[in-house]
Amino acid sequence: MYDLSRIFKAYDVRGVVPSELDEDIARVAGAAFVHVLGADRIVVAHDMRESSVPLSEAFAAGAAGQGADVIAAGLGSTDLLYFAAGSLGIPGAMFTASHNPAKYNGIKLCRAGAAPIGQDTGLGDIRALVEAGVPEFTGPRGTVTRSDLLADYTRHLHTLVDLSAIRPLVVAVDAGNGMGGFTVPAVFDGLPLTVIPLYFELDGSFPNHEANPIEPENLRDLQAAVRAGGADIGLAFDGDADRCFVVDERGELVSPSTITALVAERELAREPGATIIHNVIVSHAVPELVTRLGGVPVRTRVGHSFIKAEMARTGAVFGGEHSGHFYFRDFWRADSGMLAALHVLAALGEQDRPLSTLLDGYASYAISGEINSEVVDVTAAMAEVEKVYMGLASGIDRLDGLTVELGDGIWFNLRPSNTEPLLRLNVEAPDYATMSRVRDEVLARIRHRREIDR
Repeated sequence: MYDLSRIFKAYDVRGVVPSELDEDIARVAGAAFVHVLGADRIVVAHDMRESSVPLSEAFAAGAAGQGADVIAAGLGSTDLLYFAAGSLGIPGAMFTASHNPAKYNGIKLCRAGAAPIGQDTGLGDIRALVEAGVPEFTGPRGTVTRSDLLADYTRHLHTLVDLSAIRPLVVAVDAGNGMGGFTVPAVFDGLPLTVIPLYFELDGSFPNHEANPIEPENLRDLQAAVRAGGADIGLAFDGDADRCFVVDERGELVSPSTITALVAERELAREPGATIIHNVIVSHAVPELVTRLGGVPVRTRVGHSFIKAEMARTGAVFGGEHSGHFYFRDFWRADSGMLAALHVLAALGEQDRPLSTLLDGYASYAISGEINSEVVDVTAAMAEVEKVYMGLASGIDRLDGLTVELGDGIWFNLRPSNTEPLLRLNVEAPDYATMSRVRDEVLARIRHRREIDR
């Protein structure tokens, strides 16, 4: 009997090894995964963390014990696992804790075709079965077969982005000692790219910095390398390389909303009138551009399960999130940091302007970025903010948290964290001064409430 309440999250399994997640739990989870899905064949991959090999092997053993044949793909990025599950048409399990510190590990699960598994789409059933005990399987044990899928993954990505016309580029890449150090050399091989590599050595202890490029301090080495090396562009991947952040030739961070707009334009050129997904905190520049180009923008909640579900419902060709996740219909609606990077490289390399100039037309607003505030009573704090702005707003919606439209391109979104007593604030306005004013006003309300709660 296991208590898995601490490690079974909304979208994956994640916890400290071995105190919360160990090989015994992984073995039973593998058995439960196969039992719940009724799978007779699955694929398993893992990242570079020291605990990933034994955990993934235990999971594979549990799955085989339930009669499933297991393809053990070995080292891979999360989007390589999605490629395997999509191209082979079988469920998959990726062992990674993404950007979390070294003491963590986890499991990202998907159905055949890389369809997501979350709390309401199978993960809750798997947890219940692990806790209760998986029924004994009396049939023949499945096999575990090792297979290297990196070359197949690389070939597939190259079919999705035309890189034949790009000019030579100098590209600085910070892999953060994560799986980008494994996939980038293979995917970039043969392209007219001179790579300045940072931290390509696979090391799950993350000796240089956390593999979490959403935090500004983790981008400083890349920014310095771009400037010092005269690079045309910088790319930063998180630990499992499913997210990608971009730095321009000046060493300045490019907003993921701007990358969303760039890729959306490319996809609309390929498929006029297509639907593009964006979440509630992506810049208004994205839906405005999509509409201007004749596409159909669709707004969703934050989170990959919502993005993927809406892509399936609408047939959207592409979806973007401000967190650096980018989703592609032709990649089984899964997110791929590498595929997004190839789109940006293609757009840059097909013309002669520097990246900052190329992107000038996509970033028309000042954006605060996500600001977290610790609040004891998030419901009361959100209610207080809504009361203050009710009479000032041109529109309010609650699709995901609280979004307040103040007119003239000014808006903010306030969302509670799913796992911590935090409120997450995003603000956008036509200019930095206005954005800063609104940001500070809302933060003052939130933090005033925090003092009351104390």
